[in-house]
Amino acid sequence: MSRIVTVAPERLDRWLAGFGDRHGEVSYDVTPTSVTVSAADGSLAVVTVPFAPLSELTRAGLIAHVLGDQRLGVLLVRRGGYGAGVFAGGKLLDSKVGSRHVQGTTKAGGWSQQRYARRRDNQAREAFAAATEVAVRILAPAKLEALVCGGDRRAIDTVLEDPRLKDLPGLVRPPFLGVPDPKQKVLEQAGVDARAIRIEVTQEDPS
Repeated sequence: MSRIVTVAPERLDRWLAGFGDRHGEVSYDVTPTSVTVSAADGSLAVVTVPFAPLSELTRAGLIAHVLGDQRLGVLLVRRGGYGAGVFAGGKLLDSKVGSRHVQGTTKAGGWSQQRYARRRDNQAREAFAAATEVAVRILAPAKLEALVCGGDRRAIDTVLEDPRLKDLPGLVRPPFLGVPDPKQKVLEQAGVDARAIRIEVTQEDPS
């Protein structure tokens, strides 16, 4: 039985200690991209190393690494809004959020429905274009080490297709965040969620 847990970087050291307390003596298998913690009762915890590779292949090296000041970009795009932010060590260094009205669907039929659909598509294109300009201004020059995206996948793909953002797609890392229309507080919370350490915990079924 396995599950994914997320832990803030500042809590990882304590979480690992607690895993040992709960499951018995542990050993560490450390690689540049993951850390596997094996406990005496057969339980496993596999930590995905953020901003890989990990240079110092020890438990202490992992803790120091996750608490570093790596520059993380967050890009959120939905039809109703967008946001971009640059974080380092949990601090928001630069950001911009905005919104554009995109008309909802209509029950009208015939020409009216087609007219509404064209208007909605045009509004969506304008919203995505605005999101692209913000990404170009905030994210492109930020010398990011990783980028986490959220909102609408098609919208994100549309923004990242811009040639001025050609360096960003290769920096995209999971998770893809599900968010409401981006406001400043949504963007700030997305930065917290993007920094969280992902740990796959596997325990034997007691039955």
